[in-house]
Amino acid sequence: MIWMIGGTSEFREVMDRIGDVDHLIGTIATDGGKEFVNSNNIVMGRMGYNEMSGFIDRYKISTIIDLSHPYAKIVSANAKKIAKDKNIEYIRYIRKKADLTSKSIYLDSYEDCYEYLSHISGTVFFTTGSKNIGDFEKVRGNNRFIYRVLPALESIEECKRYEVQLKDIVAVLGPFSKEYNKVMFQEYGIDYMVTKDSGKQGGMEEKLEACEELNIMPIIIGREDEEGITDLNEIEQIIRTYGRGL
Repeated sequence: MIWMIGGTSEFREVMDRIGDVDHLIGTIATDGGKEFVNSNNIVMGRMGYNEMSGFIDRYKISTIIDLSHPYAKIVSANAKKIAKDKNIEYIRYIRKKADLTSKSIYLDSYEDCYEYLSHISGTVFFTTGSKNIGDFEKVRGNNRFIYRVLPALESIEECKRYEVQLKDIVAVLGPFSKEYNKVMFQEYGIDYMVTKDSGKQGGMEEKLEACEELNIMPIIIGREDEEGITDLNEIEQIIRTYGRGL
């Protein structure tokens, strides 16, 4: 059995492609993502190392295909380690980094971003989700921080946990066009836009183009280089070849 770890649009695409395959089971962390995947072979819930170990034993997993988000470092690290410990195959899909052609501030980590934000003045629009709101709020000072998050209970609860005001919460589901981003950025009169380097699939191009046309400075949180497969066709072929027992 193949275990495919989800959390990205590429995961949903592959699941759509292989609807006729019955030797694969997919997992996603939250119930909110399940409604976007047209498959009955989905298990929902967050897993640490121990949970992954039990999952592999329960479903007799022999191959892990990791399509988790590029910034889900702990998930990938645990999956890679459990594959080694269980002596099973681990395959990582790598989303290509953004092609940066406009001016921006590119930082190596969240920690570097916190440091940079602690010295700026203005209105900042975050498109990084809800996970790191607590750390961002620590360096907000007198600035206005606006968070665009998924319209899911988990995201809203995270905002309220750190006392983010309702006027600074934008709960909406992407993908977003350049024009949509422009309207939203203009409406809030932002000076900076913070994003992860989530590549083309994560809407980076549309965000950066909107910033360039509005003279807004993008702050990009970078990610480490990884080794893996960058072609979804190859991922699909691996899955289908496995099914033929070749």
